Amino acid sequence: MTESTYAGPRTFADAAELRAAVGTHLGHSDWHQVTQEQVDLFAEATGDHQWIHVDPERAASGPFGGTIAHGYLTLSLVPMLSQQVYAFEGLRMGVNYGSDKVRFPAPVRVGSRIRGGVEVLSLEPGGGGERLTTRVSVEVEGGDRPACVAEVVSVLVW
Repeated sequence: MTESTYAGPRTFADAAELRAAVGTHLGHSDWHQVTQEQVDLFAEATGDHQWIHVDPERAASGPFGGTIAHGYLTLSLVPMLSQQVYAFEGLRMGVNYGSDKVRFPAPVRVGSRIRGGVEVLSLEPGGGGERLTTRVSVEVEGGDRPACVAEVVSVLVW
């Protein structure tokens, strides 16, 4: 098992402090294990019941050797993973604005552990506040490629 290097979120006091972090990698979240229950609940919520996600018996002889998480489940975990990497003091509101350049280079096998690494790409005025763009790479423990890479855009209002 890979040891945890999670040190808690890096906290920014204001937009100026965050702007100074543009171009830097902020660190990684703690590891999170993806369970079959989580995959099944996501399938139920989205109506995506493809066998590679929800049928462990059939998936065992499939292309991944077992069930895998939906790509969009992996993407939906990005906010949870990111909040372990960075936080804000005195923020009145933060909202998701969207995601750009989302890719799923590798599957997430059920039972594996993932973590998110966050890089600050930009901070610009917009959306009634500051528009933050980060690149989040979701790694699979022991994997050689990320499971998900997304440019995540948020609007922050102090």
